[in-house]
Amino acid sequence: MHRILVVDDECLIANTLGLIFRKQGFEVRVSYSADDALQCARSFSPHLLLCDIGMPGRSGLELVDDFDRELPECQVILLTGDYANLVHAREQSAWLRRPARVLTKPCNPCDLLREAGLLLAAA
Repeated sequence: MHRILVVDDECLIANTLGLIFRKQGFEVRVSYSADDALQCARSFSPHLLLCDIGMPGRSGLELVDDFDRELPECQVILLTGDYANLVHAREQSAWLRRPARVLTKPCNPCDLLREAGLLLAAA
């Protein structure tokens, strides 16, 4: 069973995303900050990180840098609801050590599940 860590500072979004993946048979943990997510990931060892980019404190991009060092095999999907900075977010994600797909919020659950499936199948 694939393990997915969902990270978003908006609890409703994080919990909803977690529910979507649980209903598809994934093992899911949900965190509401980058720091909590990193601590959770150390024991949970997710196969996929599904993470909001813009969060208070440390951003999702900073969290991905931590994952590069500590969990290099984990795949990444980044989410953003900041349409004004979407191009900038995609440019920043291109500089990461690992490929990271950037999707916009809200996103269609079918599209999200398809992207996750493709990443996990390729890993």
